[in-house]
Amino acid sequence: MPNRRHLLVLVPAVFAGCSTLPGSDPPRVSVAGLEPLAGQGLELRFLVKLRLQNPNDAPLDYRGVFVELDLRGQPFGAGVSDAAGSVPRFGEAVVGVPVTVSALDVARQLLGVVGGSAEGPVRYALRGKLAGPSFGGLRFESQGEFAWPAARL
Repeated sequence: MPNRRHLLVLVPAVFAGCSTLPGSDPPRVSVAGLEPLAGQGLELRFLVKLRLQNPNDAPLDYRGVFVELDLRGQPFGAGVSDAAGSVPRFGEAVVGVPVTVSALDVARQLLGVVGGSAEGPVRYALRGKLAGPSFGGLRFESQGEFAWPAARL
């Protein structure tokens, strides 16, 4: 028969697992915008705005966000935020995550533009995790594309 210590550990674990029961769908995460931030040294920084959509009948609470961004199949940047919030049931929210991009990754992307491989829309892949009450957080993946801004001469 379990003692009280076992119950103190077991009960929260069962309730935390309820958010990952079969029948709940993963959140949909997409890039809603990019804003430049001040960088340091040989890095660029952007505020990546993520649109979180919750397709479930229960709110989605999070306490931190991690994101990795690839452009044209190449690693581009990563970032973390200790942002906390809740996405309402069948609702959406926008959260900003500062993403750092190394000079090497910027040069690789610029070479692709100069080499002509950047014609047309640019494909991106987004991976990350929403930290929250469930064990290990809630992982997500997303893909999409955007057009390079027109060059001004």
